[in-house]
Amino acid sequence: MNHLATMALFKVNTGFREREVVNLRWMWEVPVPDLDTSVFVVPRAFVRNGLDRFVVLNRVAKSVIDGCRGEHPDFVFTRQGKPITRIYNSGWKAARRRASKRYANELGRPCPRGFHAIRVHDLKHTYGHRLRAAGVGFEDRKLLLGHKAGHVTMHYSAPEIGALIEASEKVCGLGSRKTHALSIVGTRAVIASA
Repeated sequence: MNHLATMALFKVNTGFREREVVNLRWMWEVPVPDLDTSVFVVPRAFVRNGLDRFVVLNRVAKSVIDGCRGEHPDFVFTRQGKPITRIYNSGWKAARRRASKRYANELGRPCPRGFHAIRVHDLKHTYGHRLRAAGVGFEDRKLLLGHKAGHVTMHYSAPEIGALIEASEKVCGLGSRKTHALSIVGTRAVIASA
């Protein structure tokens, strides 16, 4: 899987912002031995709301992380041994164009207008919409998306972490009765992705 697809898959399963993804470092990974997993604590300097961000990994996000192990000593996401600085770049735009053509060719109908303009940030929104569709409550969605909350603490017990992982895991089992495609919801248009 290429580096942009890997980061997009991670983003749509964690709700990370672009800046958080490209700056993600191994030293921010914290093992949770009681659950045989790990979490990431992103320092506030890299988080938009100015608070440290606590991030759990569902099975898809964990598989992405495991696939990146050993590639670089400091940064999780790299390309040709160097840290990636942006997701939204000419590669992203070219991938969007290729996906639009593929959509039209494989489905035999024009690609939806909004599909041509999928933004990197739409992946964060998509994660939030998937959490809501899976029945994850508002407070847990706020925590999983890294939104500012007055009660946020960086001290979580293993059962609390387990509950957040379970909530995030719910998006892995979502399916549509009509299509297996992931629906990406933008702020201006509903966009279907094949």
